[in-house]
Amino acid sequence: MAQVAFIGLGVMGYPMAGHLARAGHQVRVYNRTESKAQQWVEEYAGDYAATPREAAQGAELVMICVGNDDDLRTVVLGADGALAGMQTGAVLVDHTTASADVARELAACAAERGVGFLDAPVSGGQAGAQNGVLTIMLGGDAASYALAEPVIGAYARMARLMGPVGSGQLTKMVNQICIAGVVQGLAEALHFAQCAELDGQAVIDVISKGAAQSWQMENRHKTMLAGEFDFGFAVDWMRKDLSIVLQEARQNGAQLPMAALVDQFYADVQRMGGGRWDTSSLLTRLKAR
Repeated sequence: MAQVAFIGLGVMGYPMAGHLARAGHQVRVYNRTESKAQQWVEEYAGDYAATPREAAQGAELVMICVGNDDDLRTVVLGADGALAGMQTGAVLVDHTTASADVARELAACAAERGVGFLDAPVSGGQAGAQNGVLTIMLGGDAASYALAEPVIGAYARMARLMGPVGSGQLTKMVNQICIAGVVQGLAEALHFAQCAELDGQAVIDVISKGAAQSWQMENRHKTMLAGEFDFGFAVDWMRKDLSIVLQEARQNGAQLPMAALVDQFYADVQRMGGGRWDTSSLLTRLKAR
């Protein structure tokens, strides 16, 4: 069993750290709001630290799951950052969905201290984290991956090293591009079915057995038809992810007209007050029009 630190106990990190504890690893957590860390300790019987540096001391692996590039720099760098407490040969595993640039930046800082680094964004949402069935795409070197892979298996059903540092984040960008297009297509399809006065559930029952089938259709059609969106992966988070995608595309020359368009559709949902609604709330925009 490994000595592990977990930094960031949001809707994803809290259950992910819990799976590590249940798997028998020695887990020390840090969270910006200390009461959340105390709650986690009461539930899982680990312990918590006052700073990322203290959490990382003695850990073989330091897992991080925070909000964005700036949050990541805050908990990794500086006198109280995780790197300051990490031992030579340890590995920092970043589960934040962030830019490939910040992954390369932090990997260079880690290398100066003899620490390995893996960018390891996840897919599967809150339900995937709670059920321990996340998909994890990683960037980094093979030695760091070999150390981390058996441990992250506590909350992943699929993990794969995609290439050098940054490759995990780039793969997650591909994932978000796909999701944006599929959800918009599903929203338009259900909107069309309703305007045509078809039975939406009956339509899905039929077309989900053919080429139109998708994870989004399987898991979101019922709540979309019911007009329920107060759950799941928030529009605010999706817009953050798409901003990273579009910035990377500007750098590498990729043409992403659909992703850019759907990003603006999500901006419309935000203006409707739906920033915390699930990404499937694209349907509300069509109904409003």
